[in-house]
Amino acid sequence: MAEAAPHDAVLNGYLAWLRNERRYSEHTSSNYARDLRNLFRLVAATPLADLKPQHIRRYIAQLHGEGLSGKSLARMLSAWRGFFTYLMRDHGYRDNPCVGLRAPKTAKKLPEALSPDEAVKLVEFSADTPQGLRDKAMFELLYSSGLRLAELVSLDAETMQTELASGEVRVTGKGNKTRIVPMGEHAINALRRWLEARPQLADGGERALFVGARGKRISPRVVQAQLKRCGIQQGITHSVHPHLLRHSFATHVLQSSGDLRAVQEMLGHASISTTQVYTHLDFQYLSKIYDGAHPRAKRKP
Repeated sequence: MAEAAPHDAVLNGYLAWLRNERRYSEHTSSNYARDLRNLFRLVAATPLADLKPQHIRRYIAQLHGEGLSGKSLARMLSAWRGFFTYLMRDHGYRDNPCVGLRAPKTAKKLPEALSPDEAVKLVEFSADTPQGLRDKAMFELLYSSGLRLAELVSLDAETMQTELASGEVRVTGKGNKTRIVPMGEHAINALRRWLEARPQLADGGERALFVGARGKRISPRVVQAQLKRCGIQQGITHSVHPHLLRHSFATHVLQSSGDLRAVQEMLGHASISTTQVYTHLDFQYLSKIYDGAHPRAKRKP
């Protein structure tokens, strides 16, 4: 029988608390576990209760030297900080060595987005098999409503039947927060066609809206693989993935409406600062709006 790692007990307790009390998903919990195992690797034999801010600074510097970006280090430091807060509350630790520390900054990388023509080209493919109808419905919905991959695969068929009539989809996103997002006409039509074909793939009693080859709820990896394959078949030069469609949705809606708050609500961002990254994606588009709207912008002939 393999010997348990020295920090496994407290780690398992923390992960159980994240899932049961904070209602974090398995995916998020596994990310926390990975970040904390990085800490345990760096700590080696040093007791967790003895760690000081200088230790954490050294660990962050070491990870930075190993090639981790500022964004990854900031996420990792946040996970460590939350872990020590838990240890102080439930295990009698006196200090949180991560308080007040920040990860090194890196240049912000703007999210990629398809052009409107590319996005339409991606989802406008003919589908006449159950698998094809499923894929078309998934991709239309991702682009139409800006869903996260986890939100897409968690949808259930029974609730979708009623949501098609209203033209809105209810999803549960990060932090177990529920929001309602509009669906476009093309997505609604694709979903109706898929629901007609769904019994050919789905196991009896399966609740999932989208199912895989075995009739059970489709896995995120299958969605990613099918979307990448579709992008290649449709001649899209980008490497297409679900989050690219989410970025494209946000960019195109913001370009057309200019309503940052509405885009924030539809994306389910807790902070508008997260949404503001999309305001930088197409400065040329904004310049055209300015040229057409401002009385002193146009040059006289």
